[in-house]
Amino acid sequence: MKAYIFTGQGSQFQGMGKDLYDSSDLAKEYFDKADDALQFDITKIMFEGSDDELKRTEIAQPAIFIQSVVQIKIARDFKADMVAGHSLGEISALAANRTISFGGGVKLVYARAKAMQMACDINPSTMAAIIGLEDEVVINICNKIDGTVVAANFNCPGQIVISGDIEAINEACIKLKESGARATVKLNVSGAFHSPLMKPAVAEFAKAFDDIHWKEPLCPIYSNVDGFPTMDIETIKSNLLKQITAPVCWSKCILQMAEEGAIEFIEVGAKPILVPMNKKILPKHTARSFEWKL
Repeated sequence: MKAYIFTGQGSQFQGMGKDLYDSSDLAKEYFDKADDALQFDITKIMFEGSDDELKRTEIAQPAIFIQSVVQIKIARDFKADMVAGHSLGEISALAANRTISFGGGVKLVYARAKAMQMACDINPSTMAAIIGLEDEVVINICNKIDGTVVAANFNCPGQIVISGDIEAINEACIKLKESGARATVKLNVSGAFHSPLMKPAVAEFAKAFDDIHWKEPLCPIYSNVDGFPTMDIETIKSNLLKQITAPVCWSKCILQMAEEGAIEFIEVGAKPILVPMNKKILPKHTARSFEWKL
């Protein structure tokens, strides 16, 4: 069985999408649809924007969604038995398995990005990757820090991301390094995603759901929130909202997919980020990037 997995924020890069646009008239149509849905020229920013422009949450998230889903559309090759997406990638997965339309997905992602940026502006905050410690060690140390700092992404064995207010993150990084972390790497993000500091974004994001036409998925989607599959629309919506403040249980998603029959994992996105993680989670399983070339 094949599992398609979709990348999240952080996979953006300068010039992203241009090879797709130049290769296919169908791709051009989808990029035009994205510009129309957003009512600004995101295509130009993707092709010509600076790193700083592309790192802005309200640009990065729709850009990665567009890059991911257009690959599937122009290849006309959706042969997944199950899907999952890392954070933002969960919406790309929903568009690929036709739970939402491409245009609806662009709007939904942009609403999510704006809501999260609003929460970032209210609470200055950040994230850091912690390398080389067991999950429980990281959680226990975070629990002892004053301020807000939580485990936000359970990516793969030995790699966990923490999220919180800036002072608490700084203190946690010191304590975690003292406890044996091989590295603590501050991430170039604008806020504490997947933490309680994102709570103001939830209600704002929920407003966008009413404008989306939801359909039964072609295959199950495995939720970041709990790692389990669903094809129920109300559960999908609920999980998307919970995901804003809840940790990304990525290892659990991948292990659950394997338990239910996945033997090949195919990453769809701007650049490969999930394949190396998968090889640490499931060393004996195949993991590769999606090939969209015409």
